[in-house]
Amino acid sequence: MKTLKFGGTSLANAKKFIHVSSIIIDKAKNDQISIVLSAPATITNYLEKSIKKFIKHKKIPTSILIFIKKFFLNLIQELYNINPKYPLKKIEKQIIEKYEKLNNIFKKIYLSKICSEKKQAQIISSGEIFSVIIMKSLLNTFKRTVTIINPVKTILATNSYLNATVEIPKSKKSFQKLNISKQNIILMPGFIAGNAKGELVVLGRNGSDYSAAILAICTQSTACEIWTDVNGIYTGDPNIISQARWISEITYQEALELAYFGASVIHPSTIAPLQNTNIPCIIKNTNNHNHAGTLISKQKKTNASIITGITNLKKITLIKIFSCTNFCIEKMTHKLFLYLNRLNINTYLFNQSLSNHSINFYIQERNSKNIKKDLETVFETEIQRKMIEPIITLDNLSMISIIGTNIKKYNSEILKKICCVVNKFQNTILDISHNASNTSLSFVLKNKQTDQITNKIHNLIINKKIFINIFLIGVGGVGLEFLKIFFQQREQFKKKSICLNINLIANSKKFIFNKKKIDSEEWIQKLEEPQENFDLKKILILPKKYGFLCPVLIDCTASYDIADKYNEIIKSGFHIITSNKKSNTSLFAKYKKIRETACKYNKKFFYETHVGAGLPVIQTLKSLIESGDKLVKFQGILSGSMSYIFGQLDPNNTLSDAVNSAKKLGFTEPNPQDDLSGIDVARKLLILAREAGYSLELSDIHVEQILPDDFKKTNNKTKFLSRLRALNHIFLKKSKQAKKEEKVLRFIGTINDQGICKVQLHAVNKYNPLYHIKNGENIFVFYTKYYQPIPLILRGYGAGNRVTALGVFSDLLRIIS
Repeated sequence: MKTLKFGGTSLANAKKFIHVSSIIIDKAKNDQISIVLSAPATITNYLEKSIKKFIKHKKIPTSILIFIKKFFLNLIQELYNINPKYPLKKIEKQIIEKYEKLNNIFKKIYLSKICSEKKQAQIISSGEIFSVIIMKSLLNTFKRTVTIINPVKTILATNSYLNATVEIPKSKKSFQKLNISKQNIILMPGFIAGNAKGELVVLGRNGSDYSAAILAICTQSTACEIWTDVNGIYTGDPNIISQARWISEITYQEALELAYFGASVIHPSTIAPLQNTNIPCIIKNTNNHNHAGTLISKQKKTNASIITGITNLKKITLIKIFSCTNFCIEKMTHKLFLYLNRLNINTYLFNQSLSNHSINFYIQERNSKNIKKDLETVFETEIQRKMIEPIITLDNLSMISIIGTNIKKYNSEILKKICCVVNKFQNTILDISHNASNTSLSFVLKNKQTDQITNKIHNLIINKKIFINIFLIGVGGVGLEFLKIFFQQREQFKKKSICLNINLIANSKKFIFNKKKIDSEEWIQKLEEPQENFDLKKILILPKKYGFLCPVLIDCTASYDIADKYNEIIKSGFHIITSNKKSNTSLFAKYKKIRETACKYNKKFFYETHVGAGLPVIQTLKSLIESGDKLVKFQGILSGSMSYIFGQLDPNNTLSDAVNSAKKLGFTEPNPQDDLSGIDVARKLLILAREAGYSLELSDIHVEQILPDDFKKTNNKTKFLSRLRALNHIFLKKSKQAKKEEKVLRFIGTINDQGICKVQLHAVNKYNPLYHIKNGENIFVFYTKYYQPIPLILRGYGAGNRVTALGVFSDLLRIIS
């Protein structure tokens, strides 16, 4: 024997009824089965709302009941259209009869303006009764004999009409009196039971799962299958966690914790009866009936992960009761439980503290509307005698629960990640608790962005994925090349559980943003369309708004304004990667302040491309200094453009030709005057000197001017290139003189042991490491306390958008590591 329960989404329309009937028939081929049916989707909700409308409305809201009647009549008409054997007229008559009885109850409610719990139970269980009538006739058309169980007579329950508790031993005895053929399919409406008076009661909302567990026990089923619209239980709610994973198996205790703390796939009261009788429960998908589903049993067969899932409860209320003595606390607790049990109110994180003479617990807000007044009535005597202080309530809270095996063992690791996420959303943890069975860790926080926080924690502790959210500002040469590299390499990192997402792309005028990610195909077109104007303040609030744990701002501009805001950017939660040298070449006080801010806020500030493009120059120098080494002397060719220009310079190639050639290859700045002025080399040299420990300003760098003073007035790059021809003979003469001395001209940056920095055009001989450097190469020659007389040399291409973008991407990889 197996018991199957089909939920409302599985019975939403005629096609789904047909599909469910085919599953039932297929299952009945090999075994006798018992079936529990819910009402079709939304019908029970509609009936509950109808009660309220009939009480409040001045005129009879006939349209409500007409909708319910039409729904079922249309459903059976569609069944007949699909299956002409379906007894349409017979079932139509039964539905109309049931409808008329329901209509009479509603008329009495309208006249009296009240609806007893007894009548409410009769009304809201109507959908399940309709489902059974319709399904029995459908199965009969396939020549299957069906026995309908009347749960009012068979499933015996106590407590209220609307939230009854089944007496399982009595129900088993009652069921055993039935004489049901083993050839018959057993069919029973869910949600319904009967009390000692033989009156209809219901088992609480979503009580059909509970009905299925009871029927499985009564029929001594080998398994209880709960059929719904998902493939089973997931590590989180797929509606809020896009990367939730299907769970193949789970223990009774874990399932109970998940259900109790808010997971909607199964009702909490379903698990305990099955656990007590050791009947496995399987959650199956009606729309994907071949899927294995999730097995709930005593023990998992496979080595599953420590963390099973995460769930949340929104809109909960804290109740605090303070007593004057411990003796009073014990009496209060007993009295409190009597009250809560009578109203069937679930409590969470119940804590009785003898040292503080207090009781703390949480309930869902739907139960808290009048609870303060009710509790004041319950403890009226104690309050009047001042044995209890005024009761305190705190609304608008949420609870997130992590469910797993032996979870306390990993407490510190999990809590560290939880705190990281909660802080990112600027929320506050108000309470933390483990359950006695060591299968759940719950924490309470403000009811703010609960789903987003749950999602982030899930990805950190269950998927164990690192999410890097990238904000790229500047899509010129370097930014464009970076995007090409990024989109080529991104998939490689998914294999390592690292998700690199571009969330924002901006130029100087506007930006595009996507809280999930921007695709490689869409960004160019979208940035050309009307978008929000570039506004750094708006951009900086986005990580906190969407709870990005590791936002990285990549600055591929040459903007003073952006560089000047680095402290503010870091304070907003960003790591910074920059190819913009303006930040590191501004006043030393600002240079120092950025590092202090990054240290204070525990953020990375990477700028490897400021010197040597993609070469690991800064990282190497910093490692030497941090290891106790000391810079004694430095010389190098720090500009790819100047490397190319003076590498090309010879009696057959003029300065103007070399500059034009370098510009075409993309080695120079947009205006080559910036390269030839030596200011670019001076900035790089300043950065190296500062990294070596010297407190210098840009004005401290001695730059040998290789252009006449009147060239400074030429701002137009076309005019500048034209005027450059007038200097060809001067540099031709210098080139010839160097060649005569068996030397070559090189534009060099130097730092001596006193920290004096110079940028100058210098003739070097063939024994100097700089002699062979040309064609855009850079060279960095470090003489240090440990590296002498043989220096540490770094050499390679130090110019071009591609290698600079590679340097930026390398810095991004350092953020990940």
